[in-house]
Amino acid sequence: MILGLFRKKNNNQVIVDRQYAALTAAARMPDLYERLNVPDTVMGRFEMLSIVMILFFRRTRASAVSGQEIAQEIVDAFFQDIDYSIRELGIGDNSVPKRMKKLAGMFYGRLETYSKAMDAGDGEALALALTRNIHPETETPADMSGLASWMMAAESHLSAVPEELIVSGSATLPPVA
Repeated sequence: MILGLFRKKNNNQVIVDRQYAALTAAARMPDLYERLNVPDTVMGRFEMLSIVMILFFRRTRASAVSGQEIAQEIVDAFFQDIDYSIRELGIGDNSVPKRMKKLAGMFYGRLETYSKAMDAGDGEALALALTRNIHPETETPADMSGLASWMMAAESHLSAVPEELIVSGSATLPPVA
């Protein structure tokens, strides 16, 4: 009981859990893998989770403080989930921090690169960045213009989501058209 006084209270946990579940479900939409050339591999799923988190993070940058706090908690949950997944894959405890640092660097690098292309409305630059990141070692890389178009549409969709849905953890992403 006394230790509960020192524990951080997270009044947003239910909201964060609901929104994180919706975002991970969006990242697992079969059409992303079947129609938009995302490989259904561990790294392909990391890429899609990253993309969905980036889209949500970009939407909440213009939100009120509560929306931004929820977004940060969702990104924290994303990294906790990655940490758990790495451990489940059998990676030793000693190398987990190094891998987490690398994956965090990848995520924030993608955030910067994708944001630059999306801010400019440059679908071609976004598709090229997606190709470099999702198919880095492929001689004849897959066409990522469909995924780039979906990302642009998803960002437009999220920008129209009312703030009440953001702070309640009820925002969704559109299906693949």
